[in-house]
Amino acid sequence: MAAKDFYQTLGVSDKATPEEVKKAYRKLAKQYHPDANPNKPEAAERFKQISEAHSVLSDPEKRKKYDTMRKLGAFDFDTPRPSSRGGGRGGQRGAPQDGGEIFDFGEMGGLGDIFSSIFGRGKREEPKGETVEIALEIPFRTAALGGKVPITLSINGPCATCGGNGAAPGATLSQCPECKGRGTISFGQGGFAVNRPCPMCRGRGKVPSEKCPTCNGAGETQVEKRMMITVPPGTDTGMRILLKGQGEAGQGSRAPGDLVVTFQVQPDKFFRRDGLDLICEVTVNLAQAALGTRLRVKTIDGKKVVLKLPAGTQPGRKFRVKGEGIAKSDRKGDMLVTVQVSVPETLTPEQEELLKKFADSTGMKH
Repeated sequence: MAAKDFYQTLGVSDKATPEEVKKAYRKLAKQYHPDANPNKPEAAERFKQISEAHSVLSDPEKRKKYDTMRKLGAFDFDTPRPSSRGGGRGGQRGAPQDGGEIFDFGEMGGLGDIFSSIFGRGKREEPKGETVEIALEIPFRTAALGGKVPITLSINGPCATCGGNGAAPGATLSQCPECKGRGTISFGQGGFAVNRPCPMCRGRGKVPSEKCPTCNGAGETQVEKRMMITVPPGTDTGMRILLKGQGEAGQGSRAPGDLVVTFQVQPDKFFRRDGLDLICEVTVNLAQAALGTRLRVKTIDGKKVVLKLPAGTQPGRKFRVKGEGIAKSDRKGDMLVTVQVSVPETLTPEQEELLKKFADSTGMKH
């Protein structure tokens, strides 16, 4: 039997974004869930396929590996498999399926490992809760120096009424007839057996005589989770961190998913960033620029450094303050200060007379 393309299963293109994959999965899972289709084995089978496709396409690493094997033609999607006659590496082994040829993934080295990591040959990963992805805005100075930012997540967590077992108070739990208490079911994928959480018992291995009225047997509800996110020093917009086990709760006793945080750095009123260098501007008046002066300039960490402007400083001149930029790992940038000269819009009669004398002394016409 030919394998089903995971993208076709969810009805999305192979260029679909993670959000599009999640949206398609939730729509189909709601439509074909066994609870909504009692006594319909074809719906349960469809739900299994949908769950399998989502478990691979929602995981960035698994999806990348799956796409690699898909492009190499490792899966039979109702199309001829690449011929392997000739006895070389990756040649035909064993009996062909449906009149076609099969690959020996065990002889494919790294590619065999990729296939195994997706479909569970060798070391098998236990299914876990869904990965949650969020974008987090952080202040410019927190991004530069590092720090902690509080967040509140609305995610699926264990139901407080049933404690996660899906049973109403006082209800009895019995062995799941679908998975015989294992919590997982196996089904074929391109000639290989794949284990996934049982859709009837949701991976718990037991079914209640009466469903929990709060969560309708799901064992989980929407909860607010408060936590502190540690921002590494030198963080820039687009940087991501992975927090293991901080995502949505797993079905049954399985581990929770992960949390992926993408940082968005807010602009600062004084500083802007160029790599690890910090750029800022200070304004002086005509006399300070012409005669020279000393300025106190605040650094990103709140210190003040003295900047010596020589006489005759021109507008737009840059001064470099070594080591006062952004620190990241064993590197540290500089602070670049651009001087702008303020020209007064109005003058007192005395100031105007003095400037005229200055202009006369330099031969300037006015």
